[in-house]
Amino acid sequence: MAPKRTKRKSPSPDPQGMFAGMTVFLIEDGVQSLRLQIWKQKLVQMGAKVETQLSEKVSHVFAISSDALFHHVDDDRLARFKGHVLLYQWLEESLAAGEKVSEDFYILKVDPEGFDIFDKSLKAKLANRNSSSYDEHSHCKRIKSSHEEKKQTNEEKKGDIETNSVSWASNTEPHFPSSLTNSPEISSTQDKDVGMQMSFQYSPPDLNKGITEIFGKLVNIYRALGDDRRSFSYYKAIAVVEKLPFKVESADQVKDLPGIGKSMQDHIQEIVTTGKLSKLEQFETDEKVKTITLFGEVWGIGPATALKLYEKGHRTLDDLKNEDSLTNAQVIGLKYFDDIKTRIPRHEAQEMELVLQKVAEDIIPGMVVVCGGSYRRGKASCGDLDIVITHPDGKSHKGFLQNYVKRLKEMKLLREDLIFSTHSEEGTDSGVDTYFGLCTYPGRELRHRIDFKAYPRDIYAFGLIAWTGNDVLNRRLRLLAESKGYRLDDTGFKRYRKSEIGDRRRCLIFWDFHGLNLMKGICKEA
Repeated sequence: MAPKRTKRKSPSPDPQGMFAGMTVFLIEDGVQSLRLQIWKQKLVQMGAKVETQLSEKVSHVFAISSDALFHHVDDDRLARFKGHVLLYQWLEESLAAGEKVSEDFYILKVDPEGFDIFDKSLKAKLANRNSSSYDEHSHCKRIKSSHEEKKQTNEEKKGDIETNSVSWASNTEPHFPSSLTNSPEISSTQDKDVGMQMSFQYSPPDLNKGITEIFGKLVNIYRALGDDRRSFSYYKAIAVVEKLPFKVESADQVKDLPGIGKSMQDHIQEIVTTGKLSKLEQFETDEKVKTITLFGEVWGIGPATALKLYEKGHRTLDDLKNEDSLTNAQVIGLKYFDDIKTRIPRHEAQEMELVLQKVAEDIIPGMVVVCGGSYRRGKASCGDLDIVITHPDGKSHKGFLQNYVKRLKEMKLLREDLIFSTHSEEGTDSGVDTYFGLCTYPGRELRHRIDFKAYPRDIYAFGLIAWTGNDVLNRRLRLLAESKGYRLDDTGFKRYRKSEIGDRRRCLIFWDFHGLNLMKGICKEA
């Protein structure tokens, strides 16, 4: 007989919450049921009232697109409605920010002439090239903002971006960058990538930060100690827990989830019961662990180097400033330690991607430049910028990265070099060129990490997958490939040579792709 499932208690509504005073009506057309359930729960939990039909009491209507709006509510009824009609993205971004963001760029208003304006920073520029997923089915009925003030604000914002970009490129042509709509046509593959970035991104609110934040600290600690296996275990657990649509109040609620084994359940139970984890507290009071973890956060310093520095008697980052054994890249990582740890807001990453695309197009028309990583996965902020480059003709990528980096340095976008290796012209290392360095956003000296990888067209897809991630997906794919006798990395999918199989076939850890269960076993010879 199966054990009875513990009934989850719904969080009590907060009458003073972020959405207090709002009475909302949610248009369900085009919205996944789980998504809708989470939105309703968060609205009620944070003080809003959710109505089942449009009435005079409603202050806000949310819709996924103009087509969904008009399909559910007729024009006359909308014309009489005195409240606000917003895109669901307003709700998403408010939840991500922890406060209500401005409604200006999310308003849907009815206009008799009917056309759509949705401008949030540089999204309008991309929308000219690739229709937004908000309106992909809407051909007849369109919507328009009736606020002239909003139009003026948008124009001012665009002007600010253009001005900043010009100051970025003080040593180049003064008109740069212009709208991408004026650029030569870019490959259909890039259009698809940009279209995906512009599609409605859904990132459920993390209702269990108490758990995921503690696990995140353990990820960093074990990574710094060189224990990748334990680090990855907590990383997997975070990926599962942070997406749960409910607050975990007992380990029984997660015991059947992938990546949550017995020891992980015990940790979760301790956290939800006491609000802390004794294992983490032990690490945080251990001077050696604290020091090695701190040093491991400096770019370029790995576990072995961090241990050596500790054994030399260093205990703080200031101690490292006089250490002669550090490489140039490690010195740069130390100098800009705080800058590099500062996350990049999504809108800034998007603006930088636009600039990078325009510069590439000016050098060689048709270059494909895509910002991968957490940005491409739709996250609200990025730790760094992962830029993946190719060209549809299969040859123009050769030698491109050298010219590209030189131009970006002239513009003072790229500031410090960490790694620069070129193989495309020699045909070595699969013909992939690599640049790691630091960049700055226009008007600021704050450094951010930026990586470029230029791939031949025939292996570009593998590079794009690897540099989009996340780490959990990449590792699962690699292990699955190895279990079948193949090697998967950012340069391709290849069968192992017999001389390479050896120990891998004696005791191979691999993933059950469907159940996502980690299993240890003996692989049979092919």
